[in-house]
Amino acid sequence: MSRNLPSSRSSAPFDLHQERLGPLPIVNAYLDRLRLPSLFDRFMPSTDRRSGLSTAKALGVLLRSILVEREPIYRQQETVSSYAPSAFGLSDAEAHRVGDDAVGRALDRLFDADRGTMLTEIVVAARKLFAIEAGELHNDSTSIRFTGQYSGVRGNSLRGRRMPWITYGHSKDHRPDLKQLLYVLTTTTDGGIPILFRCEDGNTNDSTTHVETWEALCAVAGRTDFLYVADSKLCSTETMDYISRRRGRFVTVLPRSRREDSLFREWIQTHEPNWEVVRNRLGPRRRSGPRDIWRVWRSHLPSGEGYPLFWLWSSLLTLRQQRSRIERMARAEQQLDVLRRRLEGPRPRLRSRAQVQERAEAIVKRLRVARYLRIRVSEEEQHLFRQEHPGRPGPDTRYRRHQRRRLRLSWETLEEAIAYDQKSDGMYPVITNDRELTGRQVLDAHKRQPTIEKRFEQFKTVHEIAPVLLKNKGRIQALFFLYFVAMLVQTLIERDLRNAMKDGGIDALPLYPEQRSSARPTTEQVFRLFSPATRHKLVYQDDVIQVFQPKLTDLQREVLRLLRLPAAAYTG
Repeated sequence: MSRNLPSSRSSAPFDLHQERLGPLPIVNAYLDRLRLPSLFDRFMPSTDRRSGLSTAKALGVLLRSILVEREPIYRQQETVSSYAPSAFGLSDAEAHRVGDDAVGRALDRLFDADRGTMLTEIVVAARKLFAIEAGELHNDSTSIRFTGQYSGVRGNSLRGRRMPWITYGHSKDHRPDLKQLLYVLTTTTDGGIPILFRCEDGNTNDSTTHVETWEALCAVAGRTDFLYVADSKLCSTETMDYISRRRGRFVTVLPRSRREDSLFREWIQTHEPNWEVVRNRLGPRRRSGPRDIWRVWRSHLPSGEGYPLFWLWSSLLTLRQQRSRIERMARAEQQLDVLRRRLEGPRPRLRSRAQVQERAEAIVKRLRVARYLRIRVSEEEQHLFRQEHPGRPGPDTRYRRHQRRRLRLSWETLEEAIAYDQKSDGMYPVITNDRELTGRQVLDAHKRQPTIEKRFEQFKTVHEIAPVLLKNKGRIQALFFLYFVAMLVQTLIERDLRNAMKDGGIDALPLYPEQRSSARPTTEQVFRLFSPATRHKLVYQDDVIQVFQPKLTDLQREVLRLLRLPAAAYTG
């Protein structure tokens, strides 16, 4: 874009304006494909008269910020001002109207909107546009911590909608001092795409969330025969029977507390299962280390509910459990030895046998070695001789004998208990109601479950959702909705890039620092690659004389090609 340059006699200066684009053109392309701007306009057709900014555009600003900047709400104006306004879907005039009030009121309207229907439409559209498979779905939950008291958020309703209770519970972030909410997420096995989320009370037991989640997934997937994979919290008789009666399928881990587990570990002491080796490959971390071997055996006895039971054995898990047992026993003996030396000192503070026994048992219980160490606390009498009178002792000095009771601590290693547990090291059971699944298929479905943990990790580190600093409980729910949409967009970009690399026979891209190769690139690496992209405008007396588009590197053009995006998204 250019205009006739002014005469050289003019004294008015030229200005060179810089507008950052960053990765926003890529983000905008995916938002447009999902038709999110029009969807927000349809569900929330309102404009805040006080700010002059529509709800859809204010939410679009926050959604893009979550993806590329992760700034708090009160800094959205600064974020927008550092980019080209058009990259945030705003005009120059609208960019000056962005503020925490406009974004906060937009979150209020999002809370009042029909978020359930909106979420279903977004996920269904994503499945059709990106051909996402929903034949196998993985469910798990995590805790989102909050800072503050939140004394008024006790599960009551707000404007006719129930609010989850922000309270103390089992913290998966290991922060029991902070209140929390339970965030339930479901992803596909095809790229780990999130397709459903729910928020529950902070003290909710995970086992009570599966029935409602499964019903919602049936509506999103449009079927009931998808394979529902979850952790051991799914393994309750009521939940498994509920899914099975409605022709659903599931795979879950049998808890260690079930009777079937203890029976197998007793049976294996004198028997050897007919293992089937289903995976034998190099170690995932060290090529020169031990091999990663997995074996499967279908138990001849079903579960208590009559479902097939598969036992898995992992070579790496066996080594990990054996190493952990040795380390825990060594730590326990060190701490017990410290306690024993205290008792043998001149002035031991522990005077009763019950106190010593309690202190020793607390050590072995904390380190989970009570099965392997037997604690003994005994008493013995010591005879001491003291002079009857003070002074220097001589040949006629008389002594008086005193008796003192001392406590002695000892322990014994139970070799039989160690040998008993070593027989079943690296083994754990998996249960399913699909009788047609083979052992290899059950293992593969179960091994795809950790993908959802990667999404939680990105949720809390890359997108920085926790700790939540908002106080308005309605806005908290709306913010979680936007975080889910942001995760959906981020995973779609990641999936498209990896699939294109696979189809094109590309093993890796140099996306790491120092141009190191990445075999499985993430969206964060793509955003970092495009972060310096900047556009310049030559301005004379408020008129744009010429626009200098960013110059893309060969690697940037290659990534755009793999994402099926034209270079004109940056240079046009």
